[in-house]
Amino acid sequence: MECRAGAIWDDGYLAYDFGDHPLNPIRLDFTMRLARSLGVLDRLELRPAHAADEQQLLTVHDADYLAAVRRASDDPTFSGYGLGTTDDPVFAGMYDASALVAGGSAAAATMLWRGEFEHAVNIAGGLHHAMRGYASGFCVFNDVVLAITTLLAAGAKRVAYVDIDVHHGDGVQAAFYRDPRVLTISLHQDPRTLFPGTGMASEIGEGAAEGTAVNVALPPGTNDRGWLRAFHAVVPGLLRAFRPDVLVTQCGCDTHHEDPLANLELSIDGQRAAIAALHQLAHETAGGRWLAFGGGGYGLVRCVPRTWTHLLAEATGVQVAPSTPIPAEWTKHLRDIGYQGRLPESMGETVLRPYEPWQPGGEGWLDGAIAATRRAVYPLHSLDPDDPRD
Repeated sequence: MECRAGAIWDDGYLAYDFGDHPLNPIRLDFTMRLARSLGVLDRLELRPAHAADEQQLLTVHDADYLAAVRRASDDPTFSGYGLGTTDDPVFAGMYDASALVAGGSAAAATMLWRGEFEHAVNIAGGLHHAMRGYASGFCVFNDVVLAITTLLAAGAKRVAYVDIDVHHGDGVQAAFYRDPRVLTISLHQDPRTLFPGTGMASEIGEGAAEGTAVNVALPPGTNDRGWLRAFHAVVPGLLRAFRPDVLVTQCGCDTHHEDPLANLELSIDGQRAAIAALHQLAHETAGGRWLAFGGGGYGLVRCVPRTWTHLLAEATGVQVAPSTPIPAEWTKHLRDIGYQGRLPESMGETVLRPYEPWQPGGEGWLDGAIAATRRAVYPLHSLDPDDPRD
């Protein structure tokens, strides 16, 4: 089924560059080159990004923090507000580059809500750790929060957010922890073993929003089958109960087994299956409105370009088969710029084996984590935590 899909892209995204740092913007360039070589971009309408203005950013961040980012953009010695750290070193033009990413995500949200597209993608977005008053985890401005805030201001009554990055989507959860209009679901490596140290099942929202923060803390080493079991045990039931006007997803691919910063064991094929499931749920639960972002992912050559090309393709409704060979022109470009490492040969990695659906009473860390999440939030949505049909 082909879908009306658009993507926000600007070469200016490549200026969001911390220097010698895991978050290398070249991963975005590699992704767009691969998607173009495979003809995926021919099925997407590309729209330019425009920087978020100060009024927009003030809906998400404090004025003194915006002023600090402006100062850091001109002063390489600046530190404070989470800036000038190993995770978030300052760089010239930081404010403008960060505002461009945020503006791209806000524009995608607006276009989606206006009905210009069924699905909208901003692979440069997904900077989910930034907090209202400080930078965190490679994230300066929280474009996800801005996009969701934009949707709510435009008239959305309920927005669901599903975060499949290996790290907890803490900045988005914090922004809406007391807002019952926004359901945040994050599947991530157990925070006792990984940054940012939050995202346990007991974090469920507060006040009228109790039950609208959902966290699935996965054990290190979780593979495709375990991850998909957890996803399907928690996410579909909650989305069906919540009935969002829009589904927003952060599709970080640092769950990959080769990712240098984390310890989950998903393949490209498992990540592709997760993205396909999100697409299907957008049609089933949100009238087809799907807003998708990139996020983490530090396998710059072998993971990110393939997984996010699959994301872009999925948004169009025309998937790229895992057996599809990597185009020779993409491989040549990598070699021409001096890359000497092992390059992928196809758009997939393995034969994806069926997962075993979750059942109550299962033993082990993974099934215990699933059960803890269901017990914490399912009753608050009138769902039975012990009924696998919910």
